[in-house]
Amino acid sequence: MKSMLEKLQPGADAFIALRHDIHQHPELAFQELRTSDLVAERLSSWGYTVTTGLGGTGVVGQLVRGQGGKRVGIRADMDALPIEETTGLPYASSHPGIMHACGHDGHTVMLLAAAKYLAAHSQFNGTLNLIFQPAEEGFGGARRMMDDGLFEQFPCDAIFAMHNMPGHPVGQLLFRDGALMASSQNITITLEGVGSHGAMPHHAADPVVAGAAIIMGLQTIVSRNVPPLEMAVITVGAFHAGQANNVIPQRAELKLSVRALNRDVSTMVNTRITNLVQAQAQSYGVQATVDFTGGYPVLVNTTAETEFARMIGYELVGTERVVPQTEQLTGSEDFSFMLEEVPGSYLLIGNGDQSTGGHGACMVHNPNYDFSDENIGIGSAYWVLLAERFLT
Repeated sequence: MKSMLEKLQPGADAFIALRHDIHQHPELAFQELRTSDLVAERLSSWGYTVTTGLGGTGVVGQLVRGQGGKRVGIRADMDALPIEETTGLPYASSHPGIMHACGHDGHTVMLLAAAKYLAAHSQFNGTLNLIFQPAEEGFGGARRMMDDGLFEQFPCDAIFAMHNMPGHPVGQLLFRDGALMASSQNITITLEGVGSHGAMPHHAADPVVAGAAIIMGLQTIVSRNVPPLEMAVITVGAFHAGQANNVIPQRAELKLSVRALNRDVSTMVNTRITNLVQAQAQSYGVQATVDFTGGYPVLVNTTAETEFARMIGYELVGTERVVPQTEQLTGSEDFSFMLEEVPGSYLLIGNGDQSTGGHGACMVHNPNYDFSDENIGIGSAYWVLLAERFLT
């Protein structure tokens, strides 16, 4: 009997070509018009009931068979990044300053390849919801789809997603139950003081000095407030103030990125940042506002669904190509919003390591990165097996 990998192999070349086409035409968050039209057209041609417009450019393809009451959701992301591609590949981005630097082109095509096979060959019993999501890259497309009624229109008993991971051999599958990826929070601190001539600082309330003290004070939150066995990261990525060397400005602005792997720690850190900023600002005689924008929660995989996903990995590629409990990641992912509402699991698939080299071993969000085409067959076979086993 043929394995699922062998069954998916005959159509692999066509889907590799489709991946190259999507890679060549990348689209930024909430602008995935060509990509979503392509996805909707393919799903419709294979017999799915297709819904468009969720979260702006999101697409859901639904296939119902038999009388079974079980419902599973599988999600892929579609958006690209504002990065100038330097791979030199024949199918490199044709849009200046935009590229698929995180492999969402591959994620989309893996799920499309699985969708075609499931529609043509699988005799499952239940409801299959294939979710193609816009705007994962910092814009919360998952949250937007949910706000538009994703799970009210398409209820799921469990939901799953997959992301490629450079640094691991191509096709290796990595799982972890519990917290896998960190929360992320974007914070803007605005300091309003009193400007003055640089030669007469006693007439000023200096927001630059206050900002410098705040930056130093923020570092003590991790070292003195976060439990030693937990983690958090507070990064001040920007500090803007003034233009001239002899003018004390009236205003300064700091931009922060904050991450944690524990929901309680994340809440505590955000509270401490607010309190520390206000206290430091007051001590320097300036006014502070702290604005929280965007942000993703901690991504937490549920135990039962992760064990199920892990078993599918063992069945597909064998125990030697599965990492059953991989290390945690300090990156963030908006699939975490979906996991707050529906039990499920987010897994990783190796995209290449130093032994193979090439663009696939290059870290994501890098202008020299590319998704490994070999993963299209492996990833699509994984989704087929998971859907069939869940709905059988």
